[in-house]
Amino acid sequence: MNNKFNNKVVVSGIQPSGIIHIGNYLGAFKNFLKLQNDYKCFFFIADFHSLTVPQDRKKLNSWILELMATFLALGLNPEKSVLFVQSFVPAHTELTWILSTLTPLSFLKEMHQFKEKAKKQGKDVNAGLFTYPILQSADVLLYDADFVPVGQDQIQHIELIRDLAKKFNEKYDNTFKIPQPLINKNTAKIMSLKDPTKKMSKSDQEKTYIGIFESPDVIKEKIIKATTDSGTEIFFDPIKKPAISNLLLIASGILDTDMNTTVKIMQAPNYMKFKEKLAQLIIDYFQKIKIKKEKLLIDEKELKKIFIKGAAQAQEIAMKKIIEIKKKIGLLVKDEG
Repeated sequence: MNNKFNNKVVVSGIQPSGIIHIGNYLGAFKNFLKLQNDYKCFFFIADFHSLTVPQDRKKLNSWILELMATFLALGLNPEKSVLFVQSFVPAHTELTWILSTLTPLSFLKEMHQFKEKAKKQGKDVNAGLFTYPILQSADVLLYDADFVPVGQDQIQHIELIRDLAKKFNEKYDNTFKIPQPLINKNTAKIMSLKDPTKKMSKSDQEKTYIGIFESPDVIKEKIIKATTDSGTEIFFDPIKKPAISNLLLIASGILDTDMNTTVKIMQAPNYMKFKEKLAQLIIDYFQKIKIKKEKLLIDEKELKKIFIKGAAQAQEIAMKKIIEIKKKIGLLVKDEG
């Protein structure tokens, strides 16, 4: 890996859910492409995390393969970053158990996201949903991460990771780095197409988000039907024009231009023409990536090989950490008798 800052490590995982919407791309993936040029990055498919909600096994298997292909099609490079599937690296669950014996129940009860997701799942709430911040902590601490790219809604989980690392270090001597959240302030939060006061989410109604690999007709229909503001002028003002401003943020992210330049490029005589322009921009941008992803999916064996190789790299690093941890807490290590 030819990174400028080899001593700095970034770790992040993405759940396979079958849909990557444009907010995910602009908020996470696009940032990953920049990070892999500057840091030693570990990007993984968080398949264990996806099990906290009911899954169809055939769909989940397909979604994992789709996400593998998407990682590569979007530009994540196995020569620059370690790309792997979480369940391919047993050290993640091994460290999760060790950390769970150190995690106060009160820490987990304070997690806002658990409370929100538990309300949605109702009777289907499982213990995994409650304890998954511990697995998330293991994901990060295994690789001595310096930074974890997150949105504002994940800050509480980063605080838990930091607390567990400090708690372990105090009890068993310095073992873990204390990671910092890496919030990309240049990445704006993309809001729902129907309600610009709510964050875009695939758990909401289908017409509130745009999947990056949806058909051109679907993308165009969703943009055309997106909520707009009163008037006809196109300018950026989240207070006066929250809906149009949200659409301009999408355009700015795709064009990779500042907002003033974006507004000039996206000017149109009315909202309809503006939306048609934006829809075509999105379609053109993701069409080549979609074709590349579909080509990668033709040869599943070759696709898996890349992530198996990445998993071997990750496991080698992770197991060194596990051995260090086991020794410190008093467990025997197999190769030492």
